[in-house]
Amino acid sequence: MTGRFDRLSLNLKSLTAEDRAVGVAVGAVLAGAIGLSVFNPLPGASATAETPAQAAAAQGTSSEGAVSATAEARREGFRVAPHRVKASEVIKMAESQIGVHEGAGGMTKYHRWYVSTPHAKATASRDGGRVAEYNGASWCNMFVSWVGAQVGAQGMGWDAYTVQHATWFKKSGKWGTTPKPGAVVFFDFKDGRSGGISGIEHVGFVKKDNGDGTITTVEGNTGNAVKEKVRKESQVVGYGYPDYR
Repeated sequence: MTGRFDRLSLNLKSLTAEDRAVGVAVGAVLAGAIGLSVFNPLPGASATAETPAQAAAAQGTSSEGAVSATAEARREGFRVAPHRVKASEVIKMAESQIGVHEGAGGMTKYHRWYVSTPHAKATASRDGGRVAEYNGASWCNMFVSWVGAQVGAQGMGWDAYTVQHATWFKKSGKWGTTPKPGAVVFFDFKDGRSGGISGIEHVGFVKKDNGDGTITTVEGNTGNAVKEKVRKESQVVGYGYPDYR
């Protein structure tokens, strides 16, 4: 659940995939050209509902900047360029995956997606491993990253290792103890919050606070599948808060 690599190094030498994609999108805005729409998922998925040019034309903007931002986002592994989304969009995407199981060798589409992204090289290098080692590895955080990339959730972060992902949220000032819908929830099932970030062993999304000391979640790599669960808040280390609107 925590990810294959265990060597910590908290400072990447380059910007994150999300930062690079956001930068290109901001450049398009400054040029007076933005057209975020519903574009193709990763290769092999269904056709677009609207082309970048059509989206830009509908908004009275140039399609060139929109195409550039979209192309860069897709190269990084996003389905659409990062932007502020509603928490309900993330929850809906996560729920749509409930029932997805591991295949042969413990593989899922979340593994295949993650290793296809340039960010996988950065995290593997950081943690002292190889990209190939992600195949068949614990995938709860790859699932969280995949969901964020599918909806273009700004401020979701991106990792395969729960401890590093939680550390990123904390260093970004997006860390807390309130179970908000859509928050990324990090667990230490033995020690909870007292175990600290270094003790994190699992991650998922908060669907709702049940108001009785439990939360309803959607998680990957739970019994080798994506499942909805009810968890005790006492098992939670903390929550990461994406930039929802």
